[in-house]
Parts: sequence; structure tokens; C-alpha cells
Amino acid sequence: MSAGGGTRAIIAAFLANLGIAAAKFVGFLLTSSSSLLAESIHSLADTGNQALLLLGRKRARKEADEAHAFGYGRERFFWAFVVALVLFTLGSLFAVYEGISKIRHPEPITSAPIAIGLLLVAVVLEGYSLRTALGEARALRRGQSVFGFIRSSKNPELPVVLLEDMGAGIGLGIALAALVLAWKVDPVYDGYGTLLIGLLLGVIAVVLAIEMKSLLIGEAASTEDVAGIRRAAESSGSVTRVIHLRTEHIGPEQILVAMKVAFSPGLDVAQLATAIDDVEAAIRVAVPGAVLVYIEPDLYREVPEP
Repeated sequence: MSAGGGTRAIIAAFLANLGIAAAKFVGFLLTSSSSLLAESIHSLADTGNQALLLLGRKRARKEADEAHAFGYGRERFFWAFVVALVLFTLGSLFAVYEGISKIRHPEPITSAPIAIGLLLVAVVLEGYSLRTALGEARALRRGQSVFGFIRSSKNPELPVVLLEDMGAGIGLGIALAALVLAWKVDPVYDGYGTLLIGLLLGVIAVVLAIEMKSLLIGEAASTEDVAGIRRAAESSGSVTRVIHLRTEHIGPEQILVAMKVAFSPGLDVAQLATAIDDVEAAIRVAVPGAVLVYIEPDLYREVPEP
């Protein structure tokens, strides 16, 4: 994903969530619905989360220095992890607390038709944000399902936006149903809706935290990229075998490659240096994300079978 494309998806989500938060909060003021208050906090948290993602992208562009020799690419993973924490603490825990409180002490709903209209406006805005994110992700999914893309993507921003938008859509459905039931049947349904929204946000936050934790610890390149690196190295006429290959993402689009390679016997020092340079160049052509490539010449020794 290009930087511009990722930024467009985040900005679209930021603007949509800002408008949605305002609409939901007005609805809460009119109805005193805890479901709408929970959804207002949810959208407010999402708006802040988009700002954190933009901050992460900006900080990740800092040049490498002595303290961070491999650069700051993992800043994007860190701020996406912070998003999960914000979503859990500000969104989920508040909604669960508010839901339990309103189940114990339900309050009547007022001005429900106006609030329903505002929620429908929020549905339209959320649909715009989700459509933008799906459009940005389409070129990267390579036939994967949306959830498969979220699980396997090394880019933190689009999975975060997709999960938040899908969660927001489900939350809006819950809020609408709870509002109508609380208005027409029993006010206690407003509390149940708020509690369900809190649990939904908690699940999304946990999924995000797990995925970002894996990236923060350090994930290898995709199977396709590893295979491309190996093919590029072995295609060199001076390489007889790739003995050992390790990769790690030091940023969403930056891969560190470390490998031991057996070269043709008889090469002198100058020829070996040229051969290593050729292999590095071939790897970068095959996998442009391989920005750091370290190749150690070695001898391959057959291990005798027992």
C-alpha cells in the first residue's frame, strides 16, 4: 500500500468518525439513551485512534540514527497497539460500566424518532468510511477474505480502520435496535444494548492487540516474499546454495534479510564481493521491500544420515 493510499483511508475514517460522534452525541442529548452515549464515546475513541495512526506514520518516516540503526518503521506498529488500548479502556470499559448501570436503573427514552434519524445519518457516514477502507485494501488482499487480510497484513493501519469500521457498523445496528426496543417495549433494553456494544468493542480491541503484538515482537516476511528472495539468490550463476535464510519486518514495507550462501568454489575476494553485490541487487529487484540485505558467504556441508 502506498503511503498516500493509507493516509487517504485514515483521513476518511477520521472525518467520518468525527461527524458520527457529533450526530450520536446530539442523539444522546435528545434521548438520554445510554446506547447512544456508548456509541458517541466509541466514535470519539475511533476519531482519536485515526489521529494516532497518522502520528505513527509521521514518526515512522524519521531517518535512522545511532540509537535506531534500522530506522523507526516499527513506530507504526506501536501506535496501532496504542489504538487497541484506547479502544478497550475508553470505549469498551466505559460502555460495559454504563450498560450495567442502565440495566440496574433504566431511564425512559425521549425524542426517539429524531435520534433514529441521526443514527441513520451515522450509518451513511460509516458506510463511506468502510467503503474507502475496502477500496484501499482491495489491491493488497490478493484474493484473501477481509478477515484473512486483517490476520496476515504487515501494514497496521488498514486492518485497524477495517476492524473499527466493521465494529462501528455492528454497533450502530445494536444501538438502533436497543433504542427502538427501549422506546416501544422497555427502557431496560437500552442498557442491554450498551452492554453489547461494550463487549463488541472489547473483542475488537483484543483482536487488534494480538495482531499488533505479533508485529511488534517481529514477524518474518510473507511466504511469497521469502520464496522470491530465495529464488532471486539462487538464480545467480555464482550461487550454489542458500544455506540459511531469515527475514524480519522492521516496518510495514521494510524487510531485513540475513542469509548464509554457498558460492561457487574458486572465487577470489574481488569476484566474491561482486557476486554478493549481484545477489543483493537481484533480491531488491524481486522484493523491493528488502531494504537491508546481509549476506554471509559460507561452505555447505552435507550432514551424514545416522
